[in-house]
Amino acid sequence: MGTVSSCAVLLLLTFTMACRIDMHVQPRQNPLSRSDFYSDQRSARPPVEGTVARGQLHEDAYFYTGKIGNNPGDFMPFPVTKAVLDRGRERFNIFCAPCHSRLGDGNGFVASRGFPRRPPSYHIERLRKAPLGYFFDVMTEGFGVMPDYASQIPPEDRWDIVAYVRALQLSQNATMADVPAGQKIPSEPPKFGDPGTGASLPAVLPESNSKAEEAK
Repeated sequence: MGTVSSCAVLLLLTFTMACRIDMHVQPRQNPLSRSDFYSDQRSARPPVEGTVARGQLHEDAYFYTGKIGNNPGDFMPFPVTKAVLDRGRERFNIFCAPCHSRLGDGNGFVASRGFPRRPPSYHIERLRKAPLGYFFDVMTEGFGVMPDYASQIPPEDRWDIVAYVRALQLSQNATMADVPAGQKIPSEPPKFGDPGTGASLPAVLPESNSKAEEAK
C-alpha cells in the first residue's frame, strides 16, 4: 500500500507541475509581431472606433479649447476668485514671465538676452481687446516662435493664467473710476513678519495681523 500511495503522490505532483508550466507559458503575441489570425497580419489591434481614455472625454469643448465653434470666446468657464488669480500668478511667473516679464510688457529675461523676436506687450490695444479664449488658444496651440504649453500646463491652470493676464492688463490701464469705493490709492504696502535672508523670500503678514501690529 505504501508503494501505491507514493506513486499516486508522484503522479499528482507531476500533473500539478505541468499545469503550473502551462499557466506560465501561455499562448501570446510579442509586441508588433505578425499574426495570421487577422487579415492585416498585425497582432496589435487599434482601439475600437470612438474609444475615449478614462478622464479624456472632454465634453465641455469650450473649457478645453477656448473656442465657440471656430472663434475664441470671451468668458471664463468658472468663477474668478482670489484663489484662481493666485494660482494664475504663480503659473504665469513660472511659465510666462521668463519671456513676457512679470508685468506682461514683453521685456522678460529671455527677450532681453537676444531672443530673435520680442513678445508683444499684453498692454497694447490689440491684446487688451482680445477675447479671453484667444489667450487660452495661444497657450494650447502656440503662436509664431512661442511653442504650445498644452503638455506642461493643464487646462484649468491655463484658464487661471488667462484670468491673471486680464488682471495684469487692468492693473496697467486702470482709472480712478475702476477703484472700489473706500479703497486707498495707492494701496497700503504689505507688512512683513520676516524680512527674509536673501536666499529666502520675505513672509507677508496676513491683513488681520497687519492691523494688530498697527494698533500696537
